[in-house]
Amino acid sequence: MADGALRGTRLGTLSYETDEGVRFADRQTVFYDCSCGITIELPFSMEAEMPAVWECRCGAEALLRGADWPEKKAQKPQRTHWDMLLERRSIPELEELLDESLEILRSGVDDFHASGK
Repeated sequence: MADGALRGTRLGTLSYETDEGVRFADRQTVFYDCSCGITIELPFSMEAEMPAVWECRCGAEALLRGADWPEKKAQKPQRTHWDMLLERRSIPELEELLDESLEILRSGVDDFHASGK
């Protein structure tokens, strides 16, 4: 090899850092209880704020041991197609449209498509 050539290390997980002098954060073990009977054990930093609810592996919510269930936030009800229709038309208008459509259907299906409705 020529002088001054750079030498590299092999690919992989070779690290020149050591754990000497590293002080890990103080930890505490926190338990969450699920309604299906599963207990979840998680390490948290002593300075961390633990959430009152944690998602269990079964998909349900697990409660922090010794905590109360947090209040559920009020959610806006989902708008249905009927709600959106009522925003555009009144009940009498809808009844009139229904009567017209039924009359066209009763007279023949081809007329319904020809009317463009």
